[in-house]
Amino acid sequence: MNTRTAFAFALACSLPLLAACKREAPPASSGSGDYAAQTWVLPAEAGSMAPDLVLAPGERVLLSWINRREGRRNALQFASYTEQAGWQSQPRTIAVGNSLIANAADTPHLLATPDGALWAQWLQRQPDDAGGYDLVLARSRDGGMAWTQITRVNDDAQPVEHGFAALWADGADAAGIAWLDGRAQDAAEAHAGHQSSTGAMQLRSNRFDMSLNRGADAVVDARSCDCCQTAVALTARGPLLAYRDRGDDEIRDIAVSRLENGAWTAPKAVHADGWKIDACPVAGPALAASGDTAVVAWYSEAGGTPTLRLARSPNSGERFFAPVTLDAGAAVLGRAAVAIDAQQVWVAWLREDTQGQALMLARYPLDLSKPLQKIEVAKLGARGLASGYPKLAVDAGGAWLVWTDVAKGVAHLKGARIAR
Repeated sequence: MNTRTAFAFALACSLPLLAACKREAPPASSGSGDYAAQTWVLPAEAGSMAPDLVLAPGERVLLSWINRREGRRNALQFASYTEQAGWQSQPRTIAVGNSLIANAADTPHLLATPDGALWAQWLQRQPDDAGGYDLVLARSRDGGMAWTQITRVNDDAQPVEHGFAALWADGADAAGIAWLDGRAQDAAEAHAGHQSSTGAMQLRSNRFDMSLNRGADAVVDARSCDCCQTAVALTARGPLLAYRDRGDDEIRDIAVSRLENGAWTAPKAVHADGWKIDACPVAGPALAASGDTAVVAWYSEAGGTPTLRLARSPNSGERFFAPVTLDAGAAVLGRAAVAIDAQQVWVAWLREDTQGQALMLARYPLDLSKPLQKIEVAKLGARGLASGYPKLAVDAGGAWLVWTDVAKGVAHLKGARIAR
């Protein structure tokens, strides 16, 4: 494990504090080729971090974030935007409290289901300093004014970690959720960030209906990497889940499983990188799908060189073609976001060198044959994990991009509209 990987693992598994290095603000517009990045002014106030970005019916863009300021309770907030009307209301608060966890790597998620309901997922510390944390799921039927929540998605009460979730619409009015679950680990070792010799981190899933009634847990994979993000996308053949697997020999490559006819298919590797690492790299995959086409972006250090890869499946994740290399070299942080539209695949990621961090964006044709465009969207003042993980969404007009930056020690959300 190289220095960057070890540093990221230590930060993410201990709920990192943000750090900063002052730099000049990025320009309002940058780019070359057919698309350019234009500043998208966000309503999140100073202290905001951990964004999520999703599309909703009615050409709406939903943005969520955690407002985290010293001396105040953490608050999970969201706002809705349309290109015609702008921000439709002041930010609304989903949840607030000292037990609401703010983690740059394990972020909350939003979901809009076809029935018009909104769903939100976040992390909550267990009461009485039990030493673990749980997944919380909430649902709003009135556009986010009121939220009904369940305290735990995970049905155990063990003082271990449950997190790194992915949400998807399951029919018109229900939500599916997958997450990493530490109940099979030894509690003391799991809390310290180490794998237990008596058990492994599991990848689990469940379904919740419109009244938040739960189904039965399914174990998708009984041995997964400990603290890498999971990702999900809806394909023509059902939800496809991507995550970092963990073999008995400590090979931690990206795998996928598809929910088909009520059951998860046997996990399959996207590509045999052969990355052997003794600790979690906090580097999960990004995933997008349209019909039968699915694309996965991921970071790897197999062979000793930090590399960002992208691979395509023509059949809903049944098999993947050989990956293409998006970026490689010591400056590659990864932390990719990926999206797909009718003409192209979009990928955003982060780099860091002695001059600081940069947020990159590339477009590829659907067959990934060659890059159509590559631009630097912004230079960042953040260092290390303080910049978190960018989020990307696409519509008919182009792409929406949000990320975390830091100025004078305080986190700020930044946004860009990528359009012609």
